[in-house]
Amino acid sequence: MASTGDEKVQPVGTASPVAADNVGSRNGEKLQGSASASDSENSEEIRQRILEQQAEVRNETRLTTNLSSLWKRDKTKKRLDEIATQPSVFDDPELAKYFQPSEKYENRHRFDPSFRWTWAEELPLVRRIDWRVTAWSCIAFFALDLDRSNLSQANTDNFLEDMGLDTNDYNYGNTVFRIAFLLAELPSQLISKKIGPDRWIPAQMILWSIVSAGQFWLKGRTSFLACRALIGLLQGGFIPDVILYMSYFFKGTELPFRLALFWMANRLTDVVAPLLAYGLLRLRGYRGYEGWRWLFLLEGLLTLVIGIWSFFIMVPSPTQTKAPWRRNGWFTEHEEKILVNRILRDDPSKSDMHNRQAITFKLLWESLCDYDLWPIYAIGLTFAIPAGPPDQYLTLTLRQLGFDTFDSNLLSIPCQITTTINMLLLTYISEKINQRALLGVFVELWLLPCVIALAVIPSGTSRWASYALVTVLLSYPSPHPMQVGWCSRNSNTVRTRTVSAALYNITVQLQGIVNSNIYRRDDRPEYRRGNRQLVAIASMNIVIYLLAKSYYVWRNKRRDKAWGAMTVEQKQDYLETTTDKGSKRLDFRFAS
Repeated sequence: MASTGDEKVQPVGTASPVAADNVGSRNGEKLQGSASASDSENSEEIRQRILEQQAEVRNETRLTTNLSSLWKRDKTKKRLDEIATQPSVFDDPELAKYFQPSEKYENRHRFDPSFRWTWAEELPLVRRIDWRVTAWSCIAFFALDLDRSNLSQANTDNFLEDMGLDTNDYNYGNTVFRIAFLLAELPSQLISKKIGPDRWIPAQMILWSIVSAGQFWLKGRTSFLACRALIGLLQGGFIPDVILYMSYFFKGTELPFRLALFWMANRLTDVVAPLLAYGLLRLRGYRGYEGWRWLFLLEGLLTLVIGIWSFFIMVPSPTQTKAPWRRNGWFTEHEEKILVNRILRDDPSKSDMHNRQAITFKLLWESLCDYDLWPIYAIGLTFAIPAGPPDQYLTLTLRQLGFDTFDSNLLSIPCQITTTINMLLLTYISEKINQRALLGVFVELWLLPCVIALAVIPSGTSRWASYALVTVLLSYPSPHPMQVGWCSRNSNTVRTRTVSAALYNITVQLQGIVNSNIYRRDDRPEYRRGNRQLVAIASMNIVIYLLAKSYYVWRNKRRDKAWGAMTVEQKQDYLETTTDKGSKRLDFRFAS
């Protein structure tokens, strides 16, 4: 179970140390004060204010990125006979009345604020959920990435030549996929909210698997683009849907470690997929078909099996695990009460269906208007572009260098392993030194000399030297996980954190569209013009990171000045009465 109870360092991006001294000692008084707010404040406003205050307290110990939880596991020793029931608003009758579960909440019949249990009862349940929910989510993500990225392996088997396509058609295919994926994000979440992720996610998987397997019968450019669009439409929204589903079973302090495993499954796919392709592409000529056709068909059938299995393994909630093929369910009534009450004590808002609220255009617009997050959104639009085209064209490049189909797939593996290791190291370092923008500059300085070399390297250079250059470039430490945590930390409110993360993800998807259109047919085979553009973008990214750093430092200094000018009484009055939320509070400091 992931926990951060041993972490006491006040991070940048939460309330300042000055404010924390007051807040920590008066947390109970603040929550009580919320309940006795002015008569003009309605119950929903009071309720939301309490939730925001609780979130601030949790943020002081919660992990700031998902991947950081891999090395920040709970080091405290729990006595199994101790009571595991955690303090919450339900222990105070004056506060509890604002958080009674909704009549529509499916687990309401197991809610009991007086219920108590021990660690010996809770910990085995968490491990059981890990095997049935976390393990499933990793396998599901493997299925997603396998079907969306196997086009790269198909290219090593003369896919473009066999289909009568060229570089521009390949770019269009990637562009169409990303646009469709992006457009499907919101509709997918609305459907998931309406019918439940336990029904919608398996349906998504089955539908995109059928389309992916159907690429066996591709005939030309039109069918190629149509399949890429359909796969994008059917896969869009899958990732936030799965994260939402996992939140039904895990507490806020437990979820980051599970999400770290979830994202690691994505990187693992990039290692496994070339190995699968190494074998499947050897079927070229079997029954007169190309190897890439068998690759699409068999991998599509594999993910179809995973999708069908998901229908039988997924459950709507901890109290709805019984089915005709699972007559006894996963848990006893006593175990269901533990699971429901531990989740609600950690986050009471989950009982009013708030955790199932789909991201709407209105919420996205409100998040977009939060100008303090614009620097991170700007970074999301461009930070990985210098590595994007070389990555998309890796297998094609290896073929052009003279490596055969099978060697090209195997040679694509080393950079996937090293970039994963470097990504973990970068995320670890960012947490240790509490820096993000400067580490982003470091990443761009890693990429810049590599893309400069690609732009000027002589045409007759040894293929192994060219391969070494591309491998070094693609081994860069991706700052994406670090920046997801950065965006979350600088949002710092219950309502906006998920929305801002989704908006950041949209900027990254838009970046992918740009990636797909830099290398063009008239620029092959060295793509000199495209690589010069990558040099310019990498240089621009350095400036963007430095401007973001400067902006947040400037904002923090202004708040330090305003906060320092207040008396102790004024600070206390502000903390107790302010309507400012999250990053708009004077005692909030931005991470940079």
